[in-house]
Formats: sequence, structure tokens, C-alpha cells
Amino acid sequence: MKASQANILNSLTLIVFGIWGAYPYVLSGAGSATSLIPLLFGLLLLSLNNGMKKENKMIAHIVVLVTFVILVALIMPLKGAFERSDTMALIRVGIMLLTSLLAMITFIQSFIQARKK
Repeated sequence: MKASQANILNSLTLIVFGIWGAYPYVLSGAGSATSLIPLLFGLLLLSLNNGMKKENKMIAHIVVLVTFVILVALIMPLKGAFERSDTMALIRVGIMLLTSLLAMITFIQSFIQARKK
């Protein structure tokens, strides 16, 4: 998988599951505005994907940094979902974590390959 493809997968997952998680907040105002964070990060990553395709090093490093921040930041919602025994939140956050981890692995492999060239 190419780095830009991994970024698209991750950003679309963050957008879709971010909308799903923010749905109660948007409709009723109940919940937390922090549920919009994955959606916003997903949109940011999606907007940077063109630079990834063009192999812009600066944009690639920004995408890796943002993806790493997302990966670390999703640990707290996962912990909260475990504490609440909220199965749907566990699935939602778990999938976002998995795609972010997959993207990070792909980015690291891409950097290693670029370094070898």
C-alpha cells in the first residue's frame, strides 16, 4: 500500500467514524465537542493528501506527525469506552486506532524505502 493510499484510508475512516461519534452532539447538543476532533483531523489529513501523492517531504512529515498525534490521542477515548463498557464506542475508536496504526506503519516503510534510494 502506498503512503497516500494509507492516508486516504485513515482520513476517510476518521471522517466517517468522527461523524458517527459526533452525531448525538450535532443533533441535540448533548455530548462533548471533543467528539468532533477525529472529523477535523480526518479533513486535515484528506486535504494534505495531494501533497503526499506528489511526494512533498514537508507535507509527508506533517501528515506523519498529525497521524501520530491522532494515534496517541485516541488512547484516552478508548480507555473511556472500556470504563463505560460502551461496545459501539470501543468498535469506533478501535477501528480509528487500527487505521491510524496501519498508516503509521506504511509511512515508516515508505520513509525507509525512500532512504534506501
